[in-house]
Amino acid sequence: MNYLETVDYLFTRLPMFSRVGAAAYKADLSNTVALCEVLENPELRFKSIHIAGTNGKGSVSHMLAAILQSAGYHTGLYTSPHLHDFRERIKVDGKEIDEDFVVDFVSHIQPHIDKIDPSFFEITVAMAFDYFANQEVDIAVIETGLGGRLDSTNVITPELAIITNIGYDHMHLLGDTLEKIATEKAGIIKRDIPVVIGEFREATGPLFNRKAREKKAPISFADRERVATNWDFEGHDMKVEVTIRHTDIKDFYTLDLTGLYQTKNLVTVLQAVHQLRERGWKISDAALREGLAKTRTLTGLHGRWEHVHEHPSVILDVAHNEDGIRELVRQLEVTTFHQLHVIMGMVKDKDVRSVLEILPRDAHYYFTQAPIPRALAAEDLWAAAEEAGLSGQSYPDVNTALKEALGRAHKDDLVLVCGSVFVVGEVDKSKF
Repeated sequence: MNYLETVDYLFTRLPMFSRVGAAAYKADLSNTVALCEVLENPELRFKSIHIAGTNGKGSVSHMLAAILQSAGYHTGLYTSPHLHDFRERIKVDGKEIDEDFVVDFVSHIQPHIDKIDPSFFEITVAMAFDYFANQEVDIAVIETGLGGRLDSTNVITPELAIITNIGYDHMHLLGDTLEKIATEKAGIIKRDIPVVIGEFREATGPLFNRKAREKKAPISFADRERVATNWDFEGHDMKVEVTIRHTDIKDFYTLDLTGLYQTKNLVTVLQAVHQLRERGWKISDAALREGLAKTRTLTGLHGRWEHVHEHPSVILDVAHNEDGIRELVRQLEVTTFHQLHVIMGMVKDKDVRSVLEILPRDAHYYFTQAPIPRALAAEDLWAAAEEAGLSGQSYPDVNTALKEALGRAHKDDLVLVCGSVFVVGEVDKSKF
C-alpha cells in the first residue's frame, strides 16, 4: 500500500472514536500494552510529559513542545484529532511524521491486527511511540485522547503529568459528575511523578490532592501559583502580564495564540516549566519566551481562535463543549465587530442544549455538519437551536455555510466557525 491507501485502511478497517463515537472506545489498556510488546516497548525509550484535561490540553501540549524545541531539545508531539492530515497527530520538532514511516509501520503491525483487534487510536498511539523511539527524541509531549486512567497513552511513566482543567464532556464514558470525570483524568498521576493541575475547583481539588498523596506525587495548582493580571492584543499577538501570587513579581509574555482563554493555559504552562526546571531540564527564559511567541510557527497548531481571512474576519475555533463555548463567548465580548455570523456543527454525543443556551442571541447562525457518522444532522441542530431562541438556517456542509455567510457579511463583520473539530477541519482555506 502507498500512503493514501494506508491511511484509508486505518480509517476504514479500525474502529475510530472521532467517526463513530463510543463503539470505538476501548476501556482498558491491554491492546496498547500488546501493541507495544510487539514493537519491543518503544514507550520505554524516550522521556515524556503527559497531558490530560477537558479543555486546553491541545494548546498546552503545543506550547510546551514549542518551548522545549526552542530550548534545543529534540521534541516529539502527539495530539489528536487531526484537522486535515493524519500526520498532524505525530510530529518531531514541528515536522509531521514521514509518510514512509506510516506505511512501513502499518505493514509491520498488520499481521497482529486481527489477533489484537485494536482501535484506530490504539494503533496511532503505538505508531507515535515507535516513531519517537526511532527518532531518538529527547522528550515527547503526549496528549491523552479521552479521559486518562484508561486512555491508550497511559502506558508511559512521564517526567511530569499535567491536568489542565475539569469540565463536562464525554459524560457517557467518563461519568456524569465533575468528581467522576476528575477521577478518570487523575488516572495519569504516577508514583513520585510531579503533577500540575491547571485550575483548582472546590469539586475536584480535594480529589486531586488525595490521589497525589496516594501516589506520593508532588502536586501544584497552577492558578494558585500565578495569575494573568492583564492582557492586550497587538495585531495577531497577545501580550499577557502574569503575577506570582502573594508577591509583587510580574512578568510579560507574548503569545501567538490569541484566544483570551489562552491566559489560563499560559499559567498552566509556566507552572509546568517551573516543575521541569526543578527536575533538571534546561529551559532558559529566552527559550520560554520564544516558544510562547512562536507556538503556531514551531508546532503547526491550528483551530484555536485562528484568523484565516480579513474583511470580513473569519475565525476558526475548535471549541465544542459547554466550558469551551463559554470561553469563546467571553472572547467575543472583547472582540470588535459589527455583526456576528456563527457557523456551527456538532456531534451527537455532546450536550447540545447546554451549548446552545450559552450562545449570543443577536448573531446570524448557519447550522451544518461534518461528513462523519457521529455528526449531529444539521437539521436536528437547527431545530434544537430554534427551541433555544437562536435564528438561522441549516446547510449540508461547512463550506456551503461559509459561502453563504461570506455573501451576507459586511467587511466589518465577524464570521466564526466552531462547534466541532471535524467541521473546522473541513473548511477549505483555498477559497479565501
